[in-house]
Formats: sequence, C-alpha cells, structure tokens
Amino acid sequence: MSALPVPVAPVISLRAAVITSGPHPAAAALAERVDAVAKRRKPASSATGYRRARAPEWLMQAFAMLAGIALFIVLWEVVARQGGRIPGPAVVWKAAVTIFSDPFYSKGPNDQGIGWNVLSSLKRVGIGFGLAALVGIPLGFMIGRFKFLSDMAAPIIAMLKPVSPLAWLPIGLLVFKAANPAAIYVIFVCSLWPMIVNTAVGVRQIPQDYLNVARVLNLSEWKVFTSVLFPAVLPYMITGVRLSIGVAWLVIVAAEMLTGGVGIGFWVWDEWNNLKVEHIIIAIFTIGIVGLLLEQALVLLAKRFSYN
Repeated sequence: MSALPVPVAPVISLRAAVITSGPHPAAAALAERVDAVAKRRKPASSATGYRRARAPEWLMQAFAMLAGIALFIVLWEVVARQGGRIPGPAVVWKAAVTIFSDPFYSKGPNDQGIGWNVLSSLKRVGIGFGLAALVGIPLGFMIGRFKFLSDMAAPIIAMLKPVSPLAWLPIGLLVFKAANPAAIYVIFVCSLWPMIVNTAVGVRQIPQDYLNVARVLNLSEWKVFTSVLFPAVLPYMITGVRLSIGVAWLVIVAAEMLTGGVGIGFWVWDEWNNLKVEHIIIAIFTIGIVGLLLEQALVLLAKRFSYN
C-alpha cells in the first residue's frame, strides 16, 4: 500500500510567511523603549546640531583679573566715601593724568618729574644689585662646592641674613659720608644673601655621580664649573636673583625716604610733606608696576635659560 503524497504548496507558503513576516510585537516595543531612553540622554546641543563650546582659559583668566580690579576700585571708592582724607579713584586718576602728562620736567634738584625719580631709583638699584651679583653668585658657588667654606660661612650668614636692610644705612652713611653711595650700599647688602644662599643650595643639589664622573675624566675645576655646575645651578641662581631684585626695589624706597635726594622714595616723602595724598597713591601704584615689570623680566629670563 503506497503512502499518501505530502502537499508541497502549503509548506512553501508557510515558509514564505515565516520569512516575510515582521518582527515580534514584543521586540518592536522593546526597540521603541530603547529609542526613547536614548533621546532623553542625548544632549540638547546634539539635537539642534550645535556643540556646546567652552570659553578659552585665557578669556576666563582675563575676566577674573578684570573682576578683581573692579572689586578693588569699588571697595576703594566705598572707603573714600566713608570720610577721612583718602582720595577716591576719580581724584587720583585726574592727578595721575596731570603728573604723567609731563613726567620728565626738571625745575631744580628738588623739583623733578616722577619719571626722573623712578630712573634715579632704578639706577641705584642697578648698581647695588649688579655689585651684589658679582660678589654673591661666585661666593655661593664656592660655599656650595667646598664644605670647609660652607661651614665657615654658615654662622655668619645665619646671623646677618635676618638683619633689617635699613639697619645697614647708618653704617653706609658712616663709611661713605654721602647719601647716594650709602643707599647703594644698602641695596648691595640686602641683595647679597638670597643670591649666596640659593646658589649654594643649587650646587649642593647636584648628584655626586656627576662630580665623580668629572673626577674620573680628570676635568679641570673650570671645566667642572662650566660643564657641570653652571647648567645645573642656573635655575636656583635665577631664583636668587628674582628674590634679590624684589628686596632691592622694596628697600630703595625706604632708604631714599631717609637719605633724600632724587628718587621715588624721596618723592613720596616730599609729597607727604606737601599733604598731597593722591600723589602718594600714584607713587604706590608706580612702585608696584615697576616692581612687577622687573619680576616678569626675570621670569622670562628664567624660562629662556631653563635647562629641562
């Protein structure tokens, strides 16, 4: 007895129905939920086609600086309006315009513009600071290089370094018997210690292996200095120079108040005797700006000669 034939058309149509049928309803619902969650998490900027850009760092820094200056001026104006004899920003600005319109006038030795006074102070600082560099930096190298010299200089530096710079002024007047060299002498003394200490510390920080290699190679002391010590000590040395120039610029103002003559310190004291407080405030800002420029110049010098 033969088997009954299986109908082919219904099987083919069933397979076609399975292949051509759409996804399961549950899968479609799950895909819709995933799309909804993705849309909620997508940033609004992506939906509009724009990226949220952050402000440059320099712009934020400039804004912070301007905000600080504005806050300072506002507080200054509030203090000036509370009474007393401190002039406000507008009064000081008006006086500054008048002073800096002709900063280099000269009507005698005791009546000169603020420009001549600043240049006179810078000249004294330059001479005293230069002499201190010529003495302090080589002395710092020797103290850091030779332990015997370091032990000799340690108690002297520890005793004299904390002395106020103005305490040296009477000694300068006694020795030089003139105000101008006495002020330069004070600058020399107060600029000496940071250079000596920082240079000596830099020499001591050099790894001993470098010096051992130089000894094995039988290098001369001058070659050791130029090839090993100087490049390694230069960052420490420039740090000492930066500290010294800051101290020197601070001290010259006080020294000139006591010695007189032409200089920004004498100009401040003279304006106080004339009861021109707005001129004193102008001098304060001038001293600060000049000191900032000196500091930044040495910072650029340090970056220029950094060995990294």
